[in-house]
Amino acid sequence: MSESRAARHAEQRYEIFVQRSLTRNFFTLLLHGMLGQTGFRFINAPTFIPAYILMLSGGSNFMVGLALALEGLGMMLTPMISANLISHRRRVLPLGFVVGASMRACVLLMGLAGLFFSEHTTLIIIVCLMGLFGIFEGMQGVIFNYLMSKTIPVSKRGRLTGMRNFLAGIISASVAYVGGTFLIGEESTMAGYSWTFILAFVLTATGLTTLLALKEPRPPTVRPPTSLGQQLREVPDLLRSDRAFTRYFIARAIATMGRMAMPFYILYAGASIGLSGATLGIVTFAFTMSGTVSNLVWGLIADARGFRLVFLLSCLLWIVASALLMVAPTLVLTVIVFAGIGAAHQGFENSSRNIVLEFGDRENRPTRIAIANTVAQIAGAIGPLLGGVMATWLGYESVFITAIVFLFIGAMMVQISVPEPRHRTN
Repeated sequence: MSESRAARHAEQRYEIFVQRSLTRNFFTLLLHGMLGQTGFRFINAPTFIPAYILMLSGGSNFMVGLALALEGLGMMLTPMISANLISHRRRVLPLGFVVGASMRACVLLMGLAGLFFSEHTTLIIIVCLMGLFGIFEGMQGVIFNYLMSKTIPVSKRGRLTGMRNFLAGIISASVAYVGGTFLIGEESTMAGYSWTFILAFVLTATGLTTLLALKEPRPPTVRPPTSLGQQLREVPDLLRSDRAFTRYFIARAIATMGRMAMPFYILYAGASIGLSGATLGIVTFAFTMSGTVSNLVWGLIADARGFRLVFLLSCLLWIVASALLMVAPTLVLTVIVFAGIGAAHQGFENSSRNIVLEFGDRENRPTRIAIANTVAQIAGAIGPLLGGVMATWLGYESVFITAIVFLFIGAMMVQISVPEPRHRTN
């Protein structure tokens, strides 16, 4: 009884620390995410990187797909390594600083490459850096999701992600417009893209420093240190113990295959409306601003009804927007489509990552995050490469139709076989 009482008291002290630090940690994570996402959206938006690689490669769809596939491959390889590094640690923020700084270094090098090297050399550097960026991105996804689960109660996570992405979207949309219109301009140049990436680095680096103010709680219980091999051998038992989680991450991986179309939306539209810097700025502005405004709505829905509903609605919106692009890619329609895709993409990313935090116990949470991220990124690695091959041989429409099918199947699996986890856990 004494051990049980001591355990309850330890949990109470942990919860008290979380509540007392909540306001400070909420706004710290808000600032970190706002500035960090502002910069990283230049890398992950389906506009700048695909257009830049297409320019450097002389119009190769395959190279666009290869670069995005390497990023997905990197994100696939490292989540379990990250989970193994943090599962036994009571504080994970120091490792977060190392991984976060490494990601930002990749963005800086992307910017510097275009200022000092030829187009061919820059293309090779950018493709390699996309793979390296993915490696650190895969690690960061586990570390910072786990960190949020420790510091922010489930009832306020939708609010945090909604506000964070709303503010990040306002800044990033404005910077994207300025970068596309004034840095890249009508005649796209390597220097213009390079200065845009350097600006992204400055914003993300500033965001990382805000985490110095975070007060990370020390959980009363953590997993004992284990080898990576041992932790991998425990995965089957973990999956068998929670069938709903297993069905969810399979559905998420299938729906993630829908991202195969992301880099090709702008290339398909660009064949009709052109890919000048001004056009990229306008379309990226629409993409980010729609995600910005929608984040407030997604956050409210998530706090009121759960992230499962956000997942389903975002998949539906993504399907509609993808289908609409194939009607007639005029500039006005392209802006509308990218607004829809931007809103859908934000809802999908926020819900698919946050819903994982609501399954199972705290001790195995890093492993569950890693499993879900790894399987999703297998799809993230295969999708763009497959999309590049399909776009080259079968046309862009085949990529969009295939993406729609994957999104529909993933959404239907969640609708039919994955109950709202918030009704099952605290």
